[in-house]
Amino acid sequence: MQGYSGWKVFKEGLRRQMGWRQAWRDPVPQESYDVVIVGGGGHGLATAYYLAKNYGIRNVAVLEKGWIGGGNTGRNTTVVRSNYYYPASAALYDHSVKLYEGLATELNYNVMFSQRGMITLAHSRHDLEAATRWVGAMQLNGVDSEMISREEIARRVPALDMSPAARYPVWGGFMQKRAGTARHDAVAWGYARAADSLGVDIIQNCEVTGMVRDASGQVVAVDTSRGRIRAGKVAMTVAGHSTVLADMAGFRLPITSYALQAFVSEPLKPVIDTVILSLATGVYISQSDKGGLVVGGSLDLYPSYAQRGNLPTMRNVLGAVAEQYPSLGRVRFLRQWAGIVDICPDSSPIIGQSPVPGLYLNCGWGTGGFKAIPVGGTLLAHHLATDEPHELARSFSLERFTTGALIDEAAASGIAH
Repeated sequence: MQGYSGWKVFKEGLRRQMGWRQAWRDPVPQESYDVVIVGGGGHGLATAYYLAKNYGIRNVAVLEKGWIGGGNTGRNTTVVRSNYYYPASAALYDHSVKLYEGLATELNYNVMFSQRGMITLAHSRHDLEAATRWVGAMQLNGVDSEMISREEIARRVPALDMSPAARYPVWGGFMQKRAGTARHDAVAWGYARAADSLGVDIIQNCEVTGMVRDASGQVVAVDTSRGRIRAGKVAMTVAGHSTVLADMAGFRLPITSYALQAFVSEPLKPVIDTVILSLATGVYISQSDKGGLVVGGSLDLYPSYAQRGNLPTMRNVLGAVAEQYPSLGRVRFLRQWAGIVDICPDSSPIIGQSPVPGLYLNCGWGTGGFKAIPVGGTLLAHHLATDEPHELARSFSLERFTTGALIDEAAASGIAH
């Protein structure tokens, strides 16, 4: 594929994956749309699909400065889960898991959703007490979760160092059996194909360079690298660069962007059949269907838009893997990348109306963006179509930073989400 543009790579991938004989529709931007969605990742494509499918709003354009799924949607570790502490978060993410469970059938495209379960490891008595509280909250919120013993973890994850002398001794943990993984690019492609078939215009290589407001202050158009496009409403779904677009519109968001490190190893025979998260290190690991170990870890310690590695963070993440899984210490890694995540002060997203009329937000997901693609699209489409927030989105409006009604998942669970 070397030398191909992102657009050609994307179309070639579609032909391989779906056996298409014809190229994807490549529309020329119209002068005006009912809705313009800025950002052609999972959330933007899902929003366009649900606008067309659920509300019949098809005069919609999705604008992407690169190629579809080439941003953070393709730079994550593919985990889907709903093990959150607060009722609002639990309802939001569990609805997303339910949508994932039927997504392949709905889109008529295999997103490779594998509910292999997720184990969260406790490494001390304090971890175990926090995990017990966490599980109790999830069960009260109607989310499946159960404590599991040290012996059960040893049986399920034989590669894990369970010795008394381990640097990170395992005291026990808990498991969500409905959690799992999905293929990130397949989710983007599935939503893109479905939205395209309903008449949505998906316009790649079209960077937004400015927001146009009328005398009343309402956003009425966007300036792009392919000209000005008028819009009845504009939606922002630009993970990692939300503050950049907010600045264009003339307001500030309570968001800081960080790079999140991730890795994929050489293919191995099956060695891990679940997703495992360590509370002590913040590192999580799973194994893809191709055999590669998929590892995610810490945020870089400073704000950045750079989609590249930071050596100290990379060393900490891979060092934790080698410590916890000694038999994997000599495994070679094929590639490393950094996704840019938008972190709100309470580690929860912002969904709904912005301070600028005509501009709507879907941002601040932090490390939870991929798992929330179906629900993020559902909620934003509802607000765009009805001018009312979806019931699941009411607690996640921007106003909570004024009222103080935060949903602090980082503090609740002891690990950033």
